[in-house]
Amino acid sequence: MGKTIAEKIFSAHSNKSVKAGDVVVAGIDFCFGQDGTSMLVIDSFRNLGAKKVFDKNKFCMVIDHSSPSPSIGVSEVHKKMRNFAKEHGLKMFDIGCGVCHQVIPETGLVLPGDLVVGADSHTCTYGALGVFSTGMGSTDVAVALATGKNWFKVPETIKIILKGKAGKGVYSKDIILYVIGKLGADYSTYKAVEFSGEYIEALSMDGRFTIANMAIEMGVKAGLFEPDEKTYKWLRGHGAKSLGHRVKSDKDAVYSEVLEFDVSKIVPQIAKPHTVDNVVTINKLKNIKIDQAFLGTCTNGRLEDLQVAYSILKNKKINENVKMIIAPASKDIFQKAMEKGMITEFVKAGACVVAPGCGPCVGTHNGVLASGEACISTANRNFKGRMGNPNAFIYLGSPATVAASALEGKITDPRKYIKMEKSWI
Repeated sequence: MGKTIAEKIFSAHSNKSVKAGDVVVAGIDFCFGQDGTSMLVIDSFRNLGAKKVFDKNKFCMVIDHSSPSPSIGVSEVHKKMRNFAKEHGLKMFDIGCGVCHQVIPETGLVLPGDLVVGADSHTCTYGALGVFSTGMGSTDVAVALATGKNWFKVPETIKIILKGKAGKGVYSKDIILYVIGKLGADYSTYKAVEFSGEYIEALSMDGRFTIANMAIEMGVKAGLFEPDEKTYKWLRGHGAKSLGHRVKSDKDAVYSEVLEFDVSKIVPQIAKPHTVDNVVTINKLKNIKIDQAFLGTCTNGRLEDLQVAYSILKNKKINENVKMIIAPASKDIFQKAMEKGMITEFVKAGACVVAPGCGPCVGTHNGVLASGEACISTANRNFKGRMGNPNAFIYLGSPATVAASALEGKITDPRKYIKMEKSWI
């Protein structure tokens, strides 16, 4: 009987043939924590009585949730992280480096076929590279840090086939919101999902990262893509020392379900407050005024996302009643956007460009909403209180939708601003 990608990765990392439902102890290729979780990882590591990390080259910490620090308390957390990194000779991505789910893959730390755990729920992002990556609690990550291993139940896999071509003004964010809206937030709990089909084959790596990132929003343990030449080209372009291992599901692999969606029929989508699966087509929202527009996050802060917004905002002015905040996902993306003239145009349009990081998305700083305010965001979550105020309202959309909405001061269909014939991401 054939195996899925998840079954193959767990077989390789537990040194035995396993199938869905098996419980295994598997070796970890990489693990990490960020500044919202690393303090607990450090404390748990010490409480375990561990004296050294299993491999200093297979763990890192990233300061991204509050970067730079907005308070004394956070500064103490950052200090603790820096001290722990120095004590054990660990890699540290300090303030301004960017969001963990961008800087870790773009610096070649995770590769196809790897098994990765992180103290952050959107660790599933690396599935775009063919990595089985999943979020865990800080204590579980501490166990991995101390031993290089952890236990897992090998998940069943759902295969999602995305066929057809997306229409003008429809992006990967719209596609994954549509799928989440159809299936629901808990549809795939503790299952893996393999994304395939002609849409995926044509999709850029930035678009694949967007879909993998949001897989957790329908409950999955990991969202997986088969590595292809686009994957390897992306890795080479980011200085990877190895291309990892080619992983693909067997033709006779057993799936718990096979689902198919025709993306050519999908129009721009919006997730309404306060759940990600509360999805409607954009034409269902009439005159929804916004107070803030946010472009960034580990979902849509990549170069192509900024490029799409730039193409809409160039030589225009943001609505006078809208605060627009833009946070590139990493320092590298920030620099490339500057070289291409995007940052200057964003500022001219009236946007506020902030340091790479998670701040506005998680509500720690750089854009906390006031009571009653509404924000259109490229983030992955719109939970009550997500952007720092439980009395505010968050709508999720694509970078194009966010840019178009910023111009008009209300949630706006971006298609009238799109000049290109097909979507990039």
